Amino acid sequence: MIVTCVHVHVNPNAVPSFIKATIENHLESVKEPGNLRFDFIQQTDDPNRFMLYEAYETEEAAAAHKNTVHYIKWRDTVKDYMADPRQGVRYNIIEPNNKRKW
Repeated sequence: MIVTCVHVHVNPNAVPSFIKATIENHLESVKEPGNLRFDFIQQTDDPNRFMLYEAYETEEAAAAHKNTVHYIKWRDTVKDYMADPRQGVRYNIIEPNNKRKW
């Protein structure tokens, strides 16, 4: 499983537009082959900060996401909404672990 958390800081005046565009991206992303999760969350103590939690079965499925029409539309739509460049952070899954060796 491939997990990436994308952290996004949005300009306050662009929050409603960012939410709308990201919901559209979310609704299509969860339909992609190999997508396990695609969560869109807003930080409770700073409503201008968001995170996308993306989980894909394989590297290939995660890479294919970046070539979808809906992702490209989202990327191009939201680029001017951001207060800072978005940051994608990759994570290794520890649990659940169906292949535990210890």
